[in-house]
Parts: sequence; C-alpha cells; structure tokens
Amino acid sequence: MLASEFSDSTLHQQGSGEFDPLFVITKLGAKVNRLVVAGLLERLEPRETSNGATLWQGQLRDPSGLHYFSVGDYAPEAMRELTVQLASRIDDGETVMLIMTAKARYFQNDEGAVYTSLRPEEAAVITRSNYRNWLVKAAEGLLERMDAHDKSSSLEQNLQSLASAGIPENLREGILLAHEHYGEIDLETYRLNIMQTLDIAEDKMPTATAPKAPTPQTSLDVADESSAADNAGGGTDLKQVMLDLISRLDQGEGVDFDTLLSNAAARGHDRDAAESSLDDLSEEGTVHEPRFGWFKITV
Repeated sequence: MLASEFSDSTLHQQGSGEFDPLFVITKLGAKVNRLVVAGLLERLEPRETSNGATLWQGQLRDPSGLHYFSVGDYAPEAMRELTVQLASRIDDGETVMLIMTAKARYFQNDEGAVYTSLRPEEAAVITRSNYRNWLVKAAEGLLERMDAHDKSSSLEQNLQSLASAGIPENLREGILLAHEHYGEIDLETYRLNIMQTLDIAEDKMPTATAPKAPTPQTSLDVADESSAADNAGGGTDLKQVMLDLISRLDQGEGVDFDTLLSNAAARGHDRDAAESSLDDLSEEGTVHEPRFGWFKITV
C-alpha cells in the first residue's frame, strides 16, 4: 500500500476482546491489519523511552509520501538487529531501499488528531528492480480500490447491493464504513499518485545509480545481494532531474516545493542536494516561482 492512502486514514475498528485485531480503514475501504510497504529509508533514529529502553523511529518514503514506523523491544529479534545495521548504513550516507511487512497502528491524541504508523515485523533491503515491481503492484491495488469505491458511490449502501455490483468481498464492509465515516472524497490525488508511481516503476525519470561499495551479507540473510549495485550516489545531472520533474508534474500552475523534493527522494536522490539544485536553477533563471514555493520552467 502506498503511503498516501494509509496516512489519510482516520478510522479504525477493533473488537472488545483483549486479542481482537485492530483494523485501520482507509478512505477507499481497505481494512488494514498488516501491510507490505517499500521505499527509500529516509530516517532511522534511536530514542530512549521512560523505562530506559531504546525505541527506533524511522521514515520510509515512496512516491506518494511517508510511512512512519517504530521498532522497539516488542519487535522480533531479527528485526531489531536489522534496524541497528540499517541505522549504521544510512549514517554512512548509503541510500537504502527497503521493503517491510508491518502491523498497522493507530493513535488519537487528546485534541482528536489521528496519526497512523507501522510496527515492522519483517524487512529486507531490495534492489531498484525489486522496488519497481512492488510499485506496480501497489499502483494496481490502489487502482482496484479506487474503481470499487467509485462504483459503490452510486449504489445503495448495503452489502447485498455491493455484492450484486461485483464489488470484491474483501472490500464491501470497509467501503460501507468508509462512506459513512469519510463521506464524499476526492480521488484526484490518488490518480496523481498512480501516475507518479508508474513513472518511477517504468524508469521514465532519471534515478541516482552510481554504485557504492558492497555491504557484507549478514547471518540474518535479509539484505539482497545486488543492493549495493543499485545504491544511489553521484553520476546523475540533478539539475536535469529537477527540470524533468517540473516538466512532467506541471499541470499549468507550476509544481510545489515539497512535491518536487518528494519525487526526487523517491528516485533515490538526496533531498538537500535536490533543494540545492533547485536553488541553482532559480538563480540561473531556468526556473521561476509564479507564486511562493511553486516552480515553473522559464520559457
């Protein structure tokens, strides 16, 4: 699942029993207990808890946004060991593409704000080829849920009507709950997410491809042997990458700053370096800001 769909969720479902599973219900009606996510490991930092334990908090970026996750004493031992290894690798400046299976988490503060996060159970470093395959599957799943949600909007809101219309059984209950909780939703953002995701999956945009030195395989056997050859580095004209992004994403009003940096990061480029390249392009007059924080190519 892409980050945008999961992070937009503000509804959850859980039974009254102590061991009843928690489900986060997305705007498109997916009932999520566990999910498979992938992307660029953007941050991984330790934090000491009140009882003296170490809680690792991280961010995983895909083309649509960020997944937030945490790994603590409750995580499987292999996951904790891998987390320490990964922290060392990104501290050394290595670009790491990661896939993980994680448990959905849901938190609501005293002011009523809702936050979603992940509790990883398994993870592995992957190649860009693996990542592209995951992107295609994630985009296909999102499109299927969008189609089902769109079709259900004109139906009577009951299980029988959804079944008669061919809505997949695994989405019917969630769609009814989503309609009741979220009301009418705008699908345009999700359509844009799919286009951005497939752009990267089809390798239509430049990515950072210069190899780094291989990292030794560990006894955990979770690191993909080919990952070192796909790690990001130099060797790519980052200014041209930013120009290509603006050209592709500009719908007439320019492209906002965060969208540009997020798309650059999803392609394996350092956000600070991407921002610096954008500043250079502005100073050169190659791009301009029709309004603050929005960029267009200068004609």
